[in-house]
Amino acid sequence: MGLAARLCLSAGVAGLVLCVANQVTAPALTPALERAGVLASLLAVGLMLVSILWTRAVPVAPERVDLQGEQGLRLTEALPEVLRQELAWGSQMLLTATPAASVLLHWQGQTLLQRGVLGPGGFEPGVITERAWSTGKAIGLVNLKLYPGRAEFQALPEGIPALIVQPIGEAGVLLVAGWSPRCFSRSDEAWVEGWSLKLRTALQEWSAASASPPSAEAAG
Repeated sequence: MGLAARLCLSAGVAGLVLCVANQVTAPALTPALERAGVLASLLAVGLMLVSILWTRAVPVAPERVDLQGEQGLRLTEALPEVLRQELAWGSQMLLTATPAASVLLHWQGQTLLQRGVLGPGGFEPGVITERAWSTGKAIGLVNLKLYPGRAEFQALPEGIPALIVQPIGEAGVLLVAGWSPRCFSRSDEAWVEGWSLKLRTALQEWSAASASPPSAEAAG
């Protein structure tokens, strides 16, 4: 409860106590005194209700978790320069424009990108990621410690409180970990989804170019 709400609550309680004390100590309960007591009581209760509503309207933000790990960037060397620049730019935007603390991109069995607070790596998709792939929609884990399948994300920094699991087609996933529980807004989720759609096209083109055999002209 904030300072202003506490002052409002204190004034309401004090007013109600004084009103009751005034009624009890009065030598005679006249109609005018009774009307004044009722009005004063209503005003005191109103102040207490305002303090409660004030607290609900301005909730206390969840505390930021002190994640243990080194800040850095891990980027696969095999990527073309254009894709490397896209991953570097997009991940930096997520870390600066949203409450993201760590970003991990997994594509076709390999981790292409880790940025922010670095975890141990070695991500292996599990049940939650499989569900995201099957539905084609992002899964928001607002308080990761409440989910029994959180061991799937041990590649991320230990103790991450919130996570967005954003599928990229059926072959990739973008993991965006936050600093505190329930820290991601709808606009943050929309930003993650939009970048994943852009990445999907670029990654599919890169995979197709890597898998295609060299042309006869290039071989000669």
